[in-house]
Amino acid sequence: MRNVRHTLIVAAMAATAIGISPLLYLVTLAIHIKVLIVFASLGISWICIYLMTAKVYSNLQALEVGLLNFKDGEYASTLACTSNDEFGKLCALFNNTADTLRKEKQWLHQRELMLDKVLQSSPDVLLLVNDNRHIVFSNYQARRFFNTTHRLEGVLLDDALKEKPTALGDMMSDSKEGLFTLPIGDKGVETWHLAKGTFLLNNQPHKLFILKQMTRELNRQEVSVWKKVIRVISHELNNSLGPISSLLHSGKIVGKQNSDPRLVRVFHTMEERIAHLNQFVQGYGKFAKLPPPNFDTINWNDILSQLSQQFPFKLIMSEAVPFQADAVQLEQLLINLLKNAQEAGGSEEEIELAIKQNSTQVIIEVLDGGKGMSESVMANALLPFYSTKANGSGLGLALCREITDAHGGNLFIQNRQHKGLSVRVIFEK
Repeated sequence: MRNVRHTLIVAAMAATAIGISPLLYLVTLAIHIKVLIVFASLGISWICIYLMTAKVYSNLQALEVGLLNFKDGEYASTLACTSNDEFGKLCALFNNTADTLRKEKQWLHQRELMLDKVLQSSPDVLLLVNDNRHIVFSNYQARRFFNTTHRLEGVLLDDALKEKPTALGDMMSDSKEGLFTLPIGDKGVETWHLAKGTFLLNNQPHKLFILKQMTRELNRQEVSVWKKVIRVISHELNNSLGPISSLLHSGKIVGKQNSDPRLVRVFHTMEERIAHLNQFVQGYGKFAKLPPPNFDTINWNDILSQLSQQFPFKLIMSEAVPFQADAVQLEQLLINLLKNAQEAGGSEEEIELAIKQNSTQVIIEVLDGGKGMSESVMANALLPFYSTKANGSGLGLALCREITDAHGGNLFIQNRQHKGLSVRVIFEK
């Protein structure tokens, strides 16, 4: 702005000098008087131009400060408009622009806050990595996934993956997307889905990694398919059992009338098998139509008292554990687990029921001293219809998993170190 003002002053003084030069040439005066006239004219010209450009200079300075504020992202300051000339119009335009930009900035800030809230609360693992493989954004779920409490921003992706299985690093380095599994210690495996995206951010290429936990979703779909199959089978069996039961009743009457013991014995055996089949269908119908849990505070004394009348077990619960769940379904879960522990082949003295909690979880564990499970059996233990027992229906553990999933928990099966099996159910508080 100073250069503009100086240029105007110099131009005015040059014009003044050029204008008085012919007059001085034509007028006969002493040389020192002519020099004095020249300097006086130039001085007057400088003073006049300086005073005349003072307002313009101040307006340009104010406009420069305002534009510098725009450059720094500050849109709160405005200019005072006191004139109706071109500068006044320019000042009004500047203030309108500042108001528009300020509203846009507030709107964008609100959107950024909302987007950050959505991303941070997302159940998926989100990682944004720049071209140098440094993490520039991560959400809370990502920190939990990498078992860290501090922010991951600035950390090299390869360093964050050091503590994870190599399958994860291979999947993230590969250009493909899809499902993969990760071991979770001695608790089994988890199924994940990886999605990737590439885009430019601040003219630099970035990669977005989205890791979605699919274990529960796949289990839910698997159970949903089993339920549909069970409903179809139950419907067909019930349609057949009704007429058969009616014919059987008529046959028993005929057998008694004819006093034929062999016929009576045949009909009695058929009646027993039909009753067993009815019980079988009702059990699977219960699994297929499990109602949503009715959450309420659990009274452990009532549940444990009823369980102790049915099964022998050693209780490990050092303190009262406050817990919200469906009491009926939770009791059914424990009945199935304790029944399996009793039938595992170990002694009754080795059966333990442990109930404990930490800051975020309630953990229920049933231990037995039986033979444990082979890997193939353990892989199918939670499936309906699957049982290694001669008279088993394959319903117990499948129903346990269904109840656990309905409560938002996780069920893990693992062999104990020396002998026996551990079934652990973890509920989030």
